[in-house]
Amino acid sequence: MNSIIIAQMAVSGALMGLVYALIAYGFQLTYATSKSINFGQGELVMLSAFFSLTLLNLGVPYWLMVPGGLLFGVAMGLVVERACVRLSLEQKSEGWILLTIIFGLLGFSAAENIWGRDDRPFPSPISSDPLHFFGINITPLEISVAIGVFAVMGVIELFKRKTLLGKAFEAVAADRDAAELMGISATHTIMLSYGLSGMVAAMAGILISPITTVGPTMASALILKAFSVAVVAGLDSGFGVVVIGIFLGALESLTSFYIGSGWREAPGLILLILALAVRPNGVFGKASIRKV
Repeated sequence: MNSIIIAQMAVSGALMGLVYALIAYGFQLTYATSKSINFGQGELVMLSAFFSLTLLNLGVPYWLMVPGGLLFGVAMGLVVERACVRLSLEQKSEGWILLTIIFGLLGFSAAENIWGRDDRPFPSPISSDPLHFFGINITPLEISVAIGVFAVMGVIELFKRKTLLGKAFEAVAADRDAAELMGISATHTIMLSYGLSGMVAAMAGILISPITTVGPTMASALILKAFSVAVVAGLDSGFGVVVIGIFLGALESLTSFYIGSGWREAPGLILLILALAVRPNGVFGKASIRKV
């Protein structure tokens, strides 16, 4: 019986960890092209979830709400790139760090003023009744999270490898200066990466909201864990974030079960500290070569 409980906690935590991995994947997309990340990514998750919920409340069908929420995420990602990142990159400064943090704070304040401070349920046509697999209960909602995460990441990876825009993305990620000499616009490619990152954030919000709730503070619980996953896996690790996300989610769940819910955040912080101290490039990251 005890082994079944352990397996149940690990599986439930691992499925939640996939959401961390998806948000971390958004960090990777922007870092690849611009060596910058959006520290307001969690607020994009939250704002997109609120926008999607508003569409549902207005009577928009669920199947139409999903692309609407994703387009909103793309638009918000482009706003972040234009307002907070582009000028700093042109001036070769690190001002994007502070500007994206400020954007996140503005997003939080806007959510409180527009939708209020209370958490709200997010309706979903997908059943929440548990299914039984070898004594482990998994809900269709949790299964939809896994399907959604792998579908979005898979489609983006195919886009990067099989389309001309995707190849431009890869070229800028490999060597920005050389790509520009070949006629590729690094500015437009960075815009693309932030748009895709916003779409990923919106998808994370749509997937996680029916399991939890939608509220202004939902981002604070997700962003630190997602950042830990990105750093531990490596900001250029691709699908390495999935492995680390699953591991962290399961570890959090087991820690909460054995030690107490107050220690749930500890594994992510410990992994982040160890990664920065022992392997700054991440477990799956490429070793950086310094030219002199």
